Amino acid sequence: MTDWATLQSLTAGRLLMPGDAGFDAASRPFNERYWHIRPSGVLSVAAPADVGPAIGWARDRGVPIVARGGGHSYAGNSVTAGLVVDLRGLDQVRVDPSTGLVTIGGGARMKAIYAGLRRHGLMFPLGNSDDVGIGGLVLGGGVAAASRALGLTCDSLVRTDIVLADGTTATCSKTENADLFWACRGGGGGNFGVNTSFTFQAQPAPESTSTCLLLWHWHHATDVLAAMQEIMERAPDRFAARIGVNRAAGGDGVVSVVGQHLGRAAELRELLSPALAAAPYRMDICDRTYWEAVDYLHHTTTGGAFAARTRCTPRPLPEAGLRTMVTAVDKWPGSSNPDGAGAALFTWGGAINRIPPGETAFPHRDVLFLISMDTSWTIEDPPGLIAANLGWLADLYHGMGDFATDAAYVNFTDPDLADWRSGYYGANMARLAEIKLRYDPDRVFGFSQAI
Repeated sequence: MTDWATLQSLTAGRLLMPGDAGFDAASRPFNERYWHIRPSGVLSVAAPADVGPAIGWARDRGVPIVARGGGHSYAGNSVTAGLVVDLRGLDQVRVDPSTGLVTIGGGARMKAIYAGLRRHGLMFPLGNSDDVGIGGLVLGGGVAAASRALGLTCDSLVRTDIVLADGTTATCSKTENADLFWACRGGGGGNFGVNTSFTFQAQPAPESTSTCLLLWHWHHATDVLAAMQEIMERAPDRFAARIGVNRAAGGDGVVSVVGQHLGRAAELRELLSPALAAAPYRMDICDRTYWEAVDYLHHTTTGGAFAARTRCTPRPLPEAGLRTMVTAVDKWPGSSNPDGAGAALFTWGGAINRIPPGETAFPHRDVLFLISMDTSWTIEDPPGLIAANLGWLADLYHGMGDFATDAAYVNFTDPDLADWRSGYYGANMARLAEIKLRYDPDRVFGFSQAI
């Protein structure tokens, strides 16, 4: 019988067991594809000092352990049948206006971080969903609307505190535990320890910002995708967009472009003019303050269950590749989840690509577009329909292999990715494996795609 009383005695945090108030909120997976995974216990930590004893307790008893910040792991890796270490109590945001250094607790989420930065007029690349945790974002690299201009979230990281498998805490930077610091910039969350604090170099928020939201009817899909690819090949780094095709059950397909430009709306309208030749049925191109843009680009989802797969390409897709995407969306088998299914080109490049692939653990420094393919359903949908959705996604993923590389984005974790070591980490995998062996030789931190 597991000795939970000892864990509580070792820590100041609150130990939650199934049936306790707050247990579900602290352990429910964001992706309901993994709703069946139920922890045996959840420790909601009160301070960083709780983490080491929790790891030691779990290690000594052979209890699986995972850390949970925002809980948004696409593959359900923020839950386990063992112990979940809930970091949401570590949500402080401390700003030093004189240096622009921002120290953030390991369980802080985007809404609180933006609020802390806004008071000081500072920014660095962050996500666009209120509940996404800082740990998962930065440890997997972190691509944001401002990344073409300013780099990845991990490129702004200057220091992190991480509690290791032996229960000790290591402070990591370019000059202290530099190998572990390298691994924490793109090596994926949950691989090396539990990060309790991150310090970033922020900069003043831009004075001039604009956003766009453009929607086209389905018959424009291939033409708009082609035009937007050409636009992004020559676009300044200050402009980034998500270029998507998607469909919900019972509805027609929709073509969308959602983007942010660190400049005036007049410039953005001129940049987009080739795509606007196919008249969108909705066009919103507007000047906004940086903080208004953050709110405007805020992402919400219906929830439910979903799966996503990714590929990368260093150049525009040929027409045949675009048609493969559009045709697949036409053939989506449907589900009861209103989020539906689709494919999108996330614009990378720019500042992301100006850092050598070996300088951080994030290897994908030659990518123009991340190709994201996804489908969604609800747990009430019949098993046959769920299988059809997953089969549809697998067919699209394999079909796009004729036009794009096998490189994949670890933050859009894909549990069905066979060669995930190469896909996520490329040539950096060997060094990551060495660091894992050094700091976690007994694989205390393990999951299906753990290094």
